[in-house]
Amino acid sequence: MSELFDAVDALVASRSPLPPPAERKRLRQAHGLTLDEVATALRVRRATLSGWEAGKTEPRPPERDAYARLLEQLARLYPADPDAAAPEPDTARDTATAPPPSETPETRPDREPGTVPGARPSGSAPSPASRRRDADRAAHTTPPQAAADRFANGPLLVLDADAERRVTGYGVGGLMLDVPAKSLPALVEWTLTEARLGAPRLHGSGKDADPLLVLTESALERYGLPVRLSQPERLAGRLPDGHKVLKQLDRANWRLTQRGFGPWARVYRPAEGRTRQCVQLCIPSWNALDPRTWGEAAQLEPAELARVLGAYAVRVMTPRGSAAVTGLELMTALNPPTRAGEPDESGRRHKEHRPGSLGEHPIECAPCEAPDGHPLLAHLPRFHQRGPAEMLLEEAYDWARELTDDECMRRYLVGIDVNLAFGAAANGAVVGLATPPVHVTHPAFDAALPGAWLVDLSHVDLSRVLVGKQWRQLRGELLPNPFTPTGERPTGPAWYATPTVAYAVELGYDVAPVEAWVREEKGRFLDGWYKRLRDAYIETMGDLGVGEKLPPAEFLKAMDGHRRRDPEMAMVLDAVKSTVKGGIGKLRERARGGGWKPGQAWPALSRPTWRPDIRAAVISRARVNMHRKMLNLAAETGRYPVAVLSDCAVYAADGPSPLDVLPYGPDGRTVPGSFRIGVSPGMVKHEGTQTTLWAEEVREKYGQDLNLARYIKTGEVTAGDDGE
Repeated sequence: MSELFDAVDALVASRSPLPPPAERKRLRQAHGLTLDEVATALRVRRATLSGWEAGKTEPRPPERDAYARLLEQLARLYPADPDAAAPEPDTARDTATAPPPSETPETRPDREPGTVPGARPSGSAPSPASRRRDADRAAHTTPPQAAADRFANGPLLVLDADAERRVTGYGVGGLMLDVPAKSLPALVEWTLTEARLGAPRLHGSGKDADPLLVLTESALERYGLPVRLSQPERLAGRLPDGHKVLKQLDRANWRLTQRGFGPWARVYRPAEGRTRQCVQLCIPSWNALDPRTWGEAAQLEPAELARVLGAYAVRVMTPRGSAAVTGLELMTALNPPTRAGEPDESGRRHKEHRPGSLGEHPIECAPCEAPDGHPLLAHLPRFHQRGPAEMLLEEAYDWARELTDDECMRRYLVGIDVNLAFGAAANGAVVGLATPPVHVTHPAFDAALPGAWLVDLSHVDLSRVLVGKQWRQLRGELLPNPFTPTGERPTGPAWYATPTVAYAVELGYDVAPVEAWVREEKGRFLDGWYKRLRDAYIETMGDLGVGEKLPPAEFLKAMDGHRRRDPEMAMVLDAVKSTVKGGIGKLRERARGGGWKPGQAWPALSRPTWRPDIRAAVISRARVNMHRKMLNLAAETGRYPVAVLSDCAVYAADGPSPLDVLPYGPDGRTVPGSFRIGVSPGMVKHEGTQTTLWAEEVREKYGQDLNLARYIKTGEVTAGDDGE
């Protein structure tokens, strides 16, 4: 009988008229429900539910039935008030009257359940009365000192102005705030005193994140800033010092960092004691959000942009600039250089070096680790070209070979790509910390000692290697050499990072270093960094419908079209991946700017995080990890890669799927130590498939040296294309 009643209820719900869009929103808000909560319950996207509430689209069965039932139940709990007061006349938002003593901002009856003071849900239009109430709250509420309350409105706001020059701030979780400030100095002041923006520190010895304001084009016009930078300003990367807005900031005793007022500007006052006064500004129309990292995020509506940047800020950290800059800043935020020491005789604490960190002072690199143009190399002749015996050259793979006759008979070429390869390589990497490298001659190799080693590895023969504990005979000419980025066999002594030399020992060969630069103070500096970014990656993939621990076939099915399920979260995913790759690259930032000359120092050298040795160790581990997987697969299956580009390997196969390359048994297991299909960093996904006929055609047209891994995803090759 209960099943019959359920069927009747469903039939009634399917024909029930839905309330108007505004009423749908009112009912949801009255019960304190967020868009995300309702969307999850109805198994639809947040944007879909927002469209229903805005009247842009209408729900269809079966979601319509459940939505109608939800609205009907909420209507019983929160009936519409026929005697509701008419909207009050518009008032100036910069003036406010204090609420009566019995109606503090925290207890007033007009506050929606589940919202913070001064907030309104995303997508709702502020009434004049709500604007006045928000101004009252902002003017008369003293921010609590507890971190949770100090940052109650989240890490950032996206500011947008309407035709009447009223500014609205869009925040995380659908938050909307009225912004009363009429000038940029007033905006900075309001942000620090009333907006309750920011994020708590990621480590007990670190610093809280400064609030971030993202200025849309309309907000730029509202505060007297140009919507676009002129050509000279773009070249300089900043506004000229004499700009009227900069003069306003100067008169209000606000300062700018040395980078000036550019796409990522920092406005601050010198700290007084432990009180930090700093606001960061992000200006998308000035190219703050690089399309190579953020896609079309700069063209999003304010609420959508707040969702994208907010998700990144919560999962990674509040952006501090480009993804590469943020990746580097995240290392310091998670592993601060100093901590509070023991109290002295007067009871005062002074900062001291924090063990396990890189310290607060830059460390000189070894000569072999220095890139061309470094001051350590100023004595070299102007056009001197350093070879492998003079410089440490640890880079990712760019290798390809001709197909064998057997591979030409197979129909497909399948590309597999390692998830977050550099992040996985950073996990567990033992690197030097806060002491300079020590030079030694004819040392015994120590795999536990981070550093650079001058050693000859040309004797390692890939045709006979140790796999596990057994010597195996392989077709070594079909594998890339693990010791060079080109995959070619080394011809003599060369500088290598510790993981590369350790891999030669793992393959069963003796090594005899000529000299080395080693770091005796060592640690796993990047472990916390990797875990934070790994969690962000996994959570974002979950938002796109790709969960952990899926069987290989289900994972590949979930990955098909995953980016289309939520384009905004796909932008977050790209930003997370760029943070990993860019952060590692930033460890060896090169000189930039037209005024620099070889032999001169450049600004990045003054950072404690300018550490080319750490970058080399991570890239070395990534390349070795890639080779180990290819080696194990070849030893067990006889399958060899035909091309490798960084973390992508291409194999000839009879079918178009990675499952046609990687053997999985009935127990769900594959070759131990080889590639595994899945979402976790270090596992692989499908990069793309092309036909063998396609490979023959493009190589005939563009040359036999063409790296097929570079084009396996789309199959599109353009003349003169030399890389990603």
